[in-house]
Amino acid sequence: MQTIKTDIVLDARGLACPMPIVRTKKTMKTLEPGQVVEVQATDKGSTADLRAWANSTGNQYLGTIEEGDVLRHYVRKSSGDEQEAPAFKSVVTNETVEAVRNNPDTLILDVRETAEYAFSHIPNAVNIPLGELETRIGELDTSKTIYVVCRTGSRSDLACQQLDAKGFNVQNMIPGMSDWKYDTNQTV
Repeated sequence: MQTIKTDIVLDARGLACPMPIVRTKKTMKTLEPGQVVEVQATDKGSTADLRAWANSTGNQYLGTIEEGDVLRHYVRKSSGDEQEAPAFKSVVTNETVEAVRNNPDTLILDVRETAEYAFSHIPNAVNIPLGELETRIGELDTSKTIYVVCRTGSRSDLACQQLDAKGFNVQNMIPGMSDWKYDTNQTV
């Protein structure tokens, strides 16, 4: 296997969303433009999360190599001023989503990984993991208001930015499934 030169290795093994991104963001502040960080993670959702985060901040997601249980993500710090990921402007609470979830003009889009969704999700929510959103966008109905949910609001924020740019009417649900107190379903 080819050795990839990095300037720093960040150990995010054993951490779940949003911690790999939080640690990566903090580490990126210490790097010079053009330097590369290797983020070692075990969270399967970290691939889509880091790719989307890097793209939204102007940094360059180089790729991921999987070695056993460890995902080695490579991100290059952008040249010039680093931009912060913009927070999506339209935010709703969990209570709002519970109140409208049975409305036929709405769609709840769960962008967590399929394993997360399988163990607990909002009834009738559609699951399209963030990493698949771009290729599966045609599955979404543009005539509906789409309420986007993840575990904490981080991945759903990135998904809302993507969907808004494509003309969808979207709302980011915060704080997300980490604080969902209403009915849930599971598929396992």
